[in-house]
Amino acid sequence: MAISLTPIGDLASALQLRDRELVSIVGGGGKTTTLFALGTQLSGRVVLTTTTKMGSERDEGVPVLIAPSDDDLDRHFTNSSRALVWSDRSGHRADGVSPTDCDRWFRTGLADHVVIEADGSRRKPFKAPYDYEPVIASQTTTLIACIGAHALGQPIIDSCHRADAVVDIVGGTTEDPLTPESAAQVLLDPAGSRKGLPQGAGYAVLIHRVDRDDDRVERGLVERLVSAIGSDVPVFCIATVAGPAR
Repeated sequence: MAISLTPIGDLASALQLRDRELVSIVGGGGKTTTLFALGTQLSGRVVLTTTTKMGSERDEGVPVLIAPSDDDLDRHFTNSSRALVWSDRSGHRADGVSPTDCDRWFRTGLADHVVIEADGSRRKPFKAPYDYEPVIASQTTTLIACIGAHALGQPIIDSCHRADAVVDIVGGTTEDPLTPESAAQVLLDPAGSRKGLPQGAGYAVLIHRVDRDDDRVERGLVERLVSAIGSDVPVFCIATVAGPAR
């Protein structure tokens, strides 16, 4: 199987996102990269936010609004088409907003697109959710699950946030390696990466940090993962970017 790499700059087009979307991003490595990539590529009024927490040091030059009213946000959009919205910013962490806020901005047309980092992974490349995760807005039109390719072949305890939740789905122990087949099982399970997927919403998988220069072992693992996911779910392999995928 020949892996086709999707340039991060072509992601919105590859996902075939429509004129109005509420996108929730879950899983492991690559969520923040995906958030800002879509923020650059989508047209119209775009809100970028999180319903959990994210690093406050990374805003990619997008104007930051803290706990804005709807009127504040509307006024902001008269001068800028992008807004990064948090409820609070303290030190290196930013607190997210309520999913009901995201639903309202989208439903009322205040924003044409709302893109949400809806999950946390403590910088680990893969995860399965606990009972209270992820925090998905009910109006979500597209759910994107992220995994870092470097998680494959590594012990679950090392490569996965919520390692015990991964094992609950795939069996075995946390010392077992994360195989392409077990990763695919989590990505496809309603209690795994698809948890909270609203009825009628689209679902796609992004495999981050894939590169033409990967050694044969890692590239073979990625190929097996793509094969194990199957043809019913769109899968996009994203080339390595500078620094860790977040």
